[in-house]
Amino acid sequence: MAMKNHMIFLHSSFFHFLPSFFFFFLVVVSLIPVLLVQANTDANDAQSLQVLYGALNNPPQLTGWKSSGGDPCGESWMGVKCDGSAVVSLEISGLGLNGSMGYLLSNLMSLKTLDLSNNKIHDTIPFQMPPNLTTLNLARNNLSGNLPYSISNMVSLTYLNVSGNSLTQQIADVFSNHTALGTIDLSYNNFSGDLPSSLSSLSNLSTLQVQNNQLTGTLNPLVNLPLDNLNVANNQFSGWIPQELLTLPNFVYNGNSFDNGPAPPPPPFTPPPPGTPAKRNHSRSAGSAHSPQGSEKETSHGKKNSKSVGTLLGVVLSVAFLLVFGLLALLFCKRKWKTKPSNGRMSAGSVSNGREKVNTEVQEQRVVGMPTIVDVKTPPPENVPVDKVYGKNGSLKRLKSPITATSYTVASLQTATNSFSQENIVGEGSLGRVYKAEFSNGKVLAIKKIDNSALSLQEEDNFLEAVSNMSRLRHPNIVSLAGYCTEHGQRLLVYEYIGNGSLHDILHYTEDGSKKLSWNSRVRVALGTARALEYLHEVCLPSVVHRNFKSANILLDEEFNPHLSDCGLAALTPNTERQVSTQMVGSFGYSAPEFALSGIYTTKSDVYSFGVVMLELLSGRKPLDSSRPRSEQSLVRWATPQLHDIDALSKMVDPTLNGMYPAKSLSRFADVIALCVQPEPEFRPPMSEVVQALVRLVQRAGGSKRRSSDDSGFGYKTPDHDTIDISI
Repeated sequence: MAMKNHMIFLHSSFFHFLPSFFFFFLVVVSLIPVLLVQANTDANDAQSLQVLYGALNNPPQLTGWKSSGGDPCGESWMGVKCDGSAVVSLEISGLGLNGSMGYLLSNLMSLKTLDLSNNKIHDTIPFQMPPNLTTLNLARNNLSGNLPYSISNMVSLTYLNVSGNSLTQQIADVFSNHTALGTIDLSYNNFSGDLPSSLSSLSNLSTLQVQNNQLTGTLNPLVNLPLDNLNVANNQFSGWIPQELLTLPNFVYNGNSFDNGPAPPPPPFTPPPPGTPAKRNHSRSAGSAHSPQGSEKETSHGKKNSKSVGTLLGVVLSVAFLLVFGLLALLFCKRKWKTKPSNGRMSAGSVSNGREKVNTEVQEQRVVGMPTIVDVKTPPPENVPVDKVYGKNGSLKRLKSPITATSYTVASLQTATNSFSQENIVGEGSLGRVYKAEFSNGKVLAIKKIDNSALSLQEEDNFLEAVSNMSRLRHPNIVSLAGYCTEHGQRLLVYEYIGNGSLHDILHYTEDGSKKLSWNSRVRVALGTARALEYLHEVCLPSVVHRNFKSANILLDEEFNPHLSDCGLAALTPNTERQVSTQMVGSFGYSAPEFALSGIYTTKSDVYSFGVVMLELLSGRKPLDSSRPRSEQSLVRWATPQLHDIDALSKMVDPTLNGMYPAKSLSRFADVIALCVQPEPEFRPPMSEVVQALVRLVQRAGGSKRRSSDDSGFGYKTPDHDTIDISI
């Protein structure tokens, strides 16, 4: 009986406890998703770090990192700091990391600090970077190319350091919106050209270091900045140093070509700026570059003497200046009195200084415009004012923005091209011929001489607008516009010279064995040109459609790096059916189906043309070849059905490769082609996806087995394995 009562008690207790237990269980289960959300990293952030890890060749020193899966925030990956599920800081400096920066850093939307300094990271800085960074430090790596234009959107940036790399070209003009930026270090690179004008808008910049580059021009853009530290040493700057900069606490400017002596005096009757100090001796900067203490000692030692000597010198110069000015005024008045008309044709009130000034300017313009003047030196960059640009019909032509390219004279280009001789022709297109130009200073450029018959009156008026837009295109895989000329009704474009010929000629006409492209070189050409199109389509605002993308417009340098030419020239040939008989006449085989049907050309049409060029790289065949059997004359029509047949694909490969290619890489290459040449434009991928696919192809090839003793750039075959890529 007692046992029975005990069991009844336990039974009733259990059922009494059951609701509480069940409630506790529900609470725990309901908290599991919350706990998981707090522990797990945002999926986009995790993927970005995984791609970066693979691009860096999976370095073991990054403890905790994984190329797939994992939880960067929950597992405390090395150098990663999080705020909740978002990655807010990535600091992996000084670890000897080798590789590239991948292609998904822009997905790190919450990242504030990115520090990859003091490593061995190479390739270019990705075009799309984390948009909300406050600190970006890529110093002392092996980075090449230029500053990406995505920096212009990083409006929260306060610190930028890319020093100690191999960055080239003119410093990108990306600083217009950076009111928070306090420190910029671009030193120890290979930047050239003038300082970008947008630097003048950096209202909080306290430190600027650009020493040890190849920069030219003046320091005028820096005059009104709140700088405390400025180092411009060992460049090619010229002109006078602005007085405002000489008062900076720390200013180093030795190793340049600044003009010696005092700056030119201000115009007559113009008082000097209030509080402007006397100019300091240039030897100050040379000493401060090596010994700040020595500079301070020199300043304090000469303080007493400089005051008295400076006062005396100022009085003497002022008296001399007044005497000279008085004599000039007397001579001017005397000459004016003698030349005053007395025959009554003009009344005394009709003699206008303004009219004399206009006549003088007209005469000066006539003299300068004479074609007999030979100017073989490269003129300085000329910003064409909006209100002084006129079309051919004499109407005022307002530019949306000033032209930053250099203005050349016809005479200088005639001299450099030997009067546009036949021997200097290096190419010919629908708009005109291209000439090689050699200037007396040793610089070699390419001149496109546009036929006037190729432009209508309206299009000719648009020429300067097109030049303005083309001059702002800055990308390592795009041929940069160096200048232009509009004298005497001429229309000439001056480009950088790429001396190894076009991809079309190397694939189809070269007999030089040294210029044969290996598989690895072909993949690099595809990736480089894909990046150029990605920049035009998705970085430029508004998007730039190339409209004449073909292998003949892909120029290769001595290292077979691709440079896309004729970017922006589509603005001179409107998107109409007239283009069928002009620009595109040599591009049949590259043009997308929708263009042939409607005459409409879009970015997706460029994607199709890119796929055709990839087919050229794979097969070595021309897009249209009437010498082949009828079924093989159209490259796209012949190749497309075979792109997913591995046996047929291997038979399509350019025979000059001699079978030296990795089979898996070939298959992935063909997959990208199939996507690009789809008949329906809406099914073709954007160029950013094409770039990502080719980057993944390169990265997978880079992770393959390598043979360190072979630097030939070819693959090699083993009995039991696919061909292995050893150089990408």
